[in-house]
Amino acid sequence: MKYQVQENCLTIFLPGELDHHNAEEIRRESDHLIEHNHIRYVIFDFKDTVFCDSSGIGVIMGRYKRVYMMGGEVCAVHTNERIRKILKMSGVTKIMHIYEEDK
Repeated sequence: MKYQVQENCLTIFLPGELDHHNAEEIRRESDHLIEHNHIRYVIFDFKDTVFCDSSGIGVIMGRYKRVYMMGGEVCAVHTNERIRKILKMSGVTKIMHIYEEDK
């Protein structure tokens, strides 16, 4: 997994498929980074992601719960139309903002 930490912000560069095969690794590594770097903002970068199942939604929800308790926020960037639809249907868009690029 690729991550970037800048001050109190963690960017998680998600894989092509965000599913049960890699959700636990993302969960474990991001929780470690959140705890040890006093992270308050988590950015999920969906640039390379074409698939997301309920395990992926669980990863997002779990990180939201962790940073929300500390007054933080989560957001998504580089979402394609399919990913936006999945996030909207799952209700995740009620807890996080999706930033779209101006075209």
